[in-house]
Order: sequence, then structure tokens, then C-alpha cells
Amino acid sequence: MDELLLAWFQKNGRDLPWRRTRDPYRILVSEVMLQQTQVDRVVARYEGWLARWPTVDALASASPADVIRAWQGLGYNRRGLNLHRAAQQIVRNGWPRDLTELPGVGAYTAAAVSNFALGQSVLPVDTNVQRIQERTGHDFSFAAAQALMDLGAAVCVGRIPRCAVCPLAEACPSRGRRYEPLRKQSPFAGSFRQRRADTLRLVAAAERPVVELDADAVESLARDGLVTIEAGVAALPAS
Repeated sequence: MDELLLAWFQKNGRDLPWRRTRDPYRILVSEVMLQQTQVDRVVARYEGWLARWPTVDALASASPADVIRAWQGLGYNRRGLNLHRAAQQIVRNGWPRDLTELPGVGAYTAAAVSNFALGQSVLPVDTNVQRIQERTGHDFSFAAAQALMDLGAAVCVGRIPRCAVCPLAEACPSRGRRYEPLRKQSPFAGSFRQRRADTLRLVAAAERPVVELDADAVESLARDGLVTIEAGVAALPAS
């Protein structure tokens, strides 16, 4: 199955900017941005981020406030703050052998950086990879990682897989099956996530008295280190 998949990928793989580099910092930036954010939304933001902070040293020297402002619109703003903290840790101590020691880096992100940047023989298993392995009953090699991600995004999709155009269909025991829709995340509109995002946007524009803001949202943002509160005024962290 690996050979069939890789042959398909050679013709159909997506041309994404983070696939043109082996720089672990750039791969880390892409993987953190791609956590819970669609690829199409990430591409331009990734390129803009690297234009501003092209190296891990450049990001480490930035202020948290600038990082938070630059992350606006990608969602889950704590990811940007953790990426900044990870850069500072790397500059101080170097890249750790265990990448999960970096803030905001879990098992999947560590495996992705290890594979795509460091050339290690580890398969990063995201939702797409897990889905394909479960449906085919096949354990793919680390070399098939990007191919699995693209197949899962375009062909072996969640509910109604496109088996007619799948390169693995003939050998797949799940060919022709349909699946129940997965539980979707609650709508953003009207959610507490939106309240947090709106509040952070206001504070990013200018520091404001807490009494003028959504108190629960400010408290939540402060717990995450995204805002500071001093003398009743909310502001982005200075350091």
C-alpha cells in the first residue's frame, strides 16, 4: 500500500510552503498554526509570519504583545504565545531531544517536526493518518506521512470517502463504506471563544479599563497569560 500511496502523492500532492524547507523552526511554526486551523487559512499567515520573524532568534526577541497581535485571526491565541515561549526556550537551551518539552508541543507536533525537519523515522499520526490506517488496516511507514495527510484531506475524507478515485481502494477492506458524521465543534458565533477573541482584539488595539470589558473573558485571558491586569487596566503582556 505504501508504494501505491506514494505514487499517487507524487502526482497529486499539495505544494505547500512548509514542504519546501527542512528548517525545524519553520516546520514548528507551520505545525502550530495548523493545529485546529485549515490549511488554506494558514498559508498566507505562515508566509507573513516568517517574513517578520524568519528565524527562531528573531521570534524569541519579539515582545509577547507583538506576537499576540500577529496571531490575531488564527484562533486559539494561546498557541502563538506558546510558540513564542518555545522560541525563547530554544534560544536559551537549544533544541531539546524530547520536543514535547517545548511549550505547546504535544506528541503529534513533536513527531511532525522530527519527521519533516529532522528526518527521523517516526510517523506523525493526525486525524487523517489515523482514519486511513484504521480503514485500511495497514500500518504505513514514516515516509508516507505527507501522502497520508493529503489523501485524508482530499479522498479518504470523514463521512463519504471518495473510494472511486482512491489509489488504495482495491486493497482496502472498507471500500464503499459510509460513516456517521463526527461530532462538530460548537459554533463560534455567540460562544465564549468569540467573547474571548473580541475582548483580546480590543485590548490588542489599546489597553482598557477592565470595567469596560467582558469580565469573564478578561479573567480567562489573564489565566492564559494573554493579557495582564494592573490597577484595573487590561493590557497585552510586555515581557
